[in-house]
Amino acid sequence: MLSKVLLIDDLKIVHQLLQIKMASEPIEWYSAFDGTTGLELANKIAMDLILLDINLPNEDGLEVCRKLKSNPATAGVPVIFLSGESATDEKVKGFNLGAVDYITKPFDTAELVARIRVALRTKELFDLLSQRALLDGLTGLHNRAYLDERLAAEVAHALRLNHTFSCVMVDVDKFKALNDTYGHPFGDQVLRTIGRMIGQGCRAEDIACRYGGEEFAILTPTVGAAGAAVLAERLRQQIAAESFRHEESQLQVTCSFGIAEFDPAAPHVLVSQADKALYRAKRAGGNRTYMFDTSIPVPHVTWPPPPTPREPDGKVLEAKAAARKLIGFSDSFELTPG
Repeated sequence: MLSKVLLIDDLKIVHQLLQIKMASEPIEWYSAFDGTTGLELANKIAMDLILLDINLPNEDGLEVCRKLKSNPATAGVPVIFLSGESATDEKVKGFNLGAVDYITKPFDTAELVARIRVALRTKELFDLLSQRALLDGLTGLHNRAYLDERLAAEVAHALRLNHTFSCVMVDVDKFKALNDTYGHPFGDQVLRTIGRMIGQGCRAEDIACRYGGEEFAILTPTVGAAGAAVLAERLRQQIAAESFRHEESQLQVTCSFGIAEFDPAAPHVLVSQADKALYRAKRAGGNRTYMFDTSIPVPHVTWPPPPTPREPDGKVLEAKAAARKLIGFSDSFELTPG
């Protein structure tokens, strides 16, 4: 995968030199010769590194860096300053603005190349750690912290565009008894399998997370409670049909589902409403889907879906056509094979 590097420098020779010296590196270069163009590119394209000259026409590099770091979309992109100024106070200003490095012109090309490699590797590791911090280590789904982030974003999006979305809470029925009887390793196996089934059963735009313990949560952007219930019922039946092997035994595990649809008048209670519906589903015996808004019926979903009727083969179709032609019957005429 190519790293995206933006060079903002008014000297064309600097652009040419770096691209020649780093031609063998997995880098996709972007060039800007002034701060305004550089900011526009950084806003349009997710960069992995920005090399920024301090002495730019119209707007100096320090101001460009200040704007980059004040914009949430570009604040996390590492910046290396390039400058003809070697004074300590200039370097301090650059570091105080959030730069990760400061290289004085005329620079040693080999040193600059090495520093670029280090900055890109550091960014790669930081991104990896950030990603892992939002994943659940057992199931591979996103975790509660990620759910909280996405929930806030979905609420803002729904309020701004007058869209709806729903929350589905999922709980493994009688999980404590399962753990106590068969052991925690088996319980972990159950959670991993259910997590995989939930992740695979959702749309690409859905947000599936492990909420904590044996509980999962799904956000369904742009889908109301009725649509979310179709997903829940399909998952519920798939999980109930799954066999979990423990030593020589095959065990069945079920889940309960609670669903709530976003209410603009009460935007911050969506999860708790879905959790209340889940509680009612468990109180009713488990292995069922309940709505927070009881006026919305849970749709009937059959899983797996019934097989599609087999189309007649070519010989049957030819025979039917010949019979119609022979005796003048309409298309409703049926010829039964055999």
